[in-house]
Amino acid sequence: MVKAGRWCGGSLALLALAATAGTERKAVAAAAHEPGFRSLFNGKDLKGWDGLPGVWSVQDGAITGRTRAEAPLEGNTFLIWKEGTVGDFTLRLKFRFQPVAGAEMAKANSGVQYRSKVIDPAKRVVGGYQADMDGGGKYVGMLYEERGRGILALPTQKVRLSPQPGEPAKAKIDVLGATASEADRAALTAAVARGDWMDLNLIVEGRLLRHYVNGVQTAEIVDDDDAYRAASGVLALQVHAGEPMMVQFKEIRLKASDTK
Repeated sequence: MVKAGRWCGGSLALLALAATAGTERKAVAAAAHEPGFRSLFNGKDLKGWDGLPGVWSVQDGAITGRTRAEAPLEGNTFLIWKEGTVGDFTLRLKFRFQPVAGAEMAKANSGVQYRSKVIDPAKRVVGGYQADMDGGGKYVGMLYEERGRGILALPTQKVRLSPQPGEPAKAKIDVLGATASEADRAALTAAVARGDWMDLNLIVEGRLLRHYVNGVQTAEIVDDDDAYRAASGVLALQVHAGEPMMVQFKEIRLKASDTK
């Protein structure tokens, strides 16, 4: 006769294994149904990625970046994809922010680095282009250059970057128009603030950088600032220093014409 407690524990373990296997199958299937894409996350562990222990883990089938009040970060840190660098590519993934006790989710900050460079391998510090996101949805989908030229395109801006005479490492930004309506932007802000899973799609081709969130184009950039623009580099996920926060990523798929 099997004791109830032992049976219950075994059943929970089996259910957990089944859930993990299901998540992994979904990630592989998603990439398989998109010709030319490969899955960068297996849904169960951080194989192929490198980040600070205690900050990054896998929870509920998602890469999870978490900071805690008792162990504050000295600065921003990143989970770096270690299986190549990218130049021209399309990246698709899902992300969401989750509430943390004692902290305001709207102050949570993260992003996806691309064509970036590793500045401090020990602390997993990365600099470069970043598709930005935050727990309040205010900056979701904009372009920020970490440890570089700063904010390059606000949400729903279409811009051209060119050299700024007399001001090195600061681009001249010409705003060419809007990529989406204020109503579209408001809907994205509300969805992020609710903690919904959001679709992020990055299409990067030469000088042209395009960001999409839930199918809405949130940024379009032509980078003609040749002294500072990046042609290739690493992919990485960010956790920002500051209040305790939690961000999650899953179903990460990459289609790259020149992955090295």
